[in-house]
Amino acid sequence: MPPRPAPARRLAVAPLLALALAAASLLPGTAAAQQRDSARAATAADSLKYRYPTDARLAALKAEAAKKIDERAKLIQEMVDQVFSYGELGFQEVETSKYLTGILEQNGFKVERGVAGIPTAFVARWGSGKPVISLGSDIDGIPQATSKPGVAYRDPITVQGAPGHGEGHNSGMPLNVAAALVVKEIMQREKLQGTLVLWPGVAEEQMAGKAFLVRAGVFKDVDVTLFTHVSNDLGVSWGQSGSNALISALFKFKGTSAHSAGQPWRGRSALDAVMMMGMGWDMKREHLELPQRSHYVIPDGGDQPNVVPSTASIWFYFRERDYPRTLALFETAKTMAQGAAMLTNTQVDTIQMIGSGWSGHFNRPVAEAMYQNIQTVGMPTWDEKDQALAKGLQRELGSPDSGLSRRPGRLGGPVNEATRMGGGSDDIGDVSWNVPTITLRYPSNIPGTPGHNWANSIAMATPIAHKGVVAGAKVQAMTILDLMMTPQIVTDAWSYFNDVQTKTVKYKPFIAATDQPPIWLNADIMAQYRPEMRKYYYDSKKYKSYLEQLGITYPTVKSPTVP
Repeated sequence: MPPRPAPARRLAVAPLLALALAAASLLPGTAAAQQRDSARAATAADSLKYRYPTDARLAALKAEAAKKIDERAKLIQEMVDQVFSYGELGFQEVETSKYLTGILEQNGFKVERGVAGIPTAFVARWGSGKPVISLGSDIDGIPQATSKPGVAYRDPITVQGAPGHGEGHNSGMPLNVAAALVVKEIMQREKLQGTLVLWPGVAEEQMAGKAFLVRAGVFKDVDVTLFTHVSNDLGVSWGQSGSNALISALFKFKGTSAHSAGQPWRGRSALDAVMMMGMGWDMKREHLELPQRSHYVIPDGGDQPNVVPSTASIWFYFRERDYPRTLALFETAKTMAQGAAMLTNTQVDTIQMIGSGWSGHFNRPVAEAMYQNIQTVGMPTWDEKDQALAKGLQRELGSPDSGLSRRPGRLGGPVNEATRMGGGSDDIGDVSWNVPTITLRYPSNIPGTPGHNWANSIAMATPIAHKGVVAGAKVQAMTILDLMMTPQIVTDAWSYFNDVQTKTVKYKPFIAATDQPPIWLNADIMAQYRPEMRKYYYDSKKYKSYLEQLGITYPTVKSPTVP
């Protein structure tokens, strides 16, 4: 891919050094952060390869952006709480998409819906010319994760089993929207050239959205992508990540039904084939390299016990460190499926790849520019109530009750390939191999939670989430201004992308040209639970917060057990 450096432009620089100093003093927490973390920051700063001067005008605008984010704290709270209340699963983020696009259109963004054949995907644009900065974050929830926010134990909002935001994906797009609105206002007044592009990560938990966005050309004119993901710290990394690549595939088997007691010999059980494949893969694990991760569920195990199942299916996630290793797992599984069919005298009906993602590689120049803004902004100020909720939940989970972190994370670097042991996945990896990309982690969740669990939802409509999004939005807005007003960052980003990241590794998608997004996923679950969930959608016109609407005292915590 050819480089796409941003065009050079002249910046109007304020003549007085005092202006730069005054502007810098407006940035939240600067002096305190420098005093508290001076040794730590110096260590991280020593590792910076790319250093970009901040003139007085840019410093003043970044300070203004941070101030304007604070002024939008109420809007941020409302957006975070509103999306939390929807709790929608992947490909069914109907209310979430409608709500976010409504806000963007009201603020002058041109919205394209149904992007890449995904009904809940959209692309919102504002501005013109270079650089083109894309802002993305995931919006889907987790099955069976409903739990009241601000309550440090399991207490479902609706009926048990309903979905919820058990990873905190309700917070990332509100962060991006707030940052974009602030930067848009500054761009209009200052007559800054550039284009803002906002898009949601649909069905990230199924790893089934971003590869289709890439294929649809969403990023073909983008210069840099600033992605965000909820965390319990404030940080950013560059280089090859420790995440695994992934293929999600559904294997369907076809047999012959019969009366399970009357004439079972006439039946050919598709469920037998599914179980043989599952057992075969479990035997195979001993002979796979340690960094692999693979897991499965059985969506279709037959209809009822007295009918030999004529159909059955098994859904696998195959994860490995890179494209060839992950593809090799998938090919092994396809052979195993044929073997299971032969053993049970059934047939492999279909093998469908329904999701995929590369392991992410993140851009060093952009990450280092963002890290300096992280050091400036610093962590939110947690009060006693925030810490009480965090510690109460940690005790409930049996985790150390250390509370919320007070320090930003270090600037992360590439994973050590010699000791890399694999882990989770995120299809932002596909985007990162097509355009310079980084992921901002922002502190809206509680340390010690298991992930993909009801416990991960507890903070996500509370002041913890709201404060974390405010901090992240400041960093995001300031970094957008860096990219727009310091063209060398974009030039360096593409040099790194072309000459380092993709010098020997070239992107090719796991999905075939004929593969289509599995937009049917989770439709039945949402159809079951949405009518009841709708009764609990947040009404920001009547209630100051979702906690108020639900009648929750913040925080609600069990008394510590005294030995």
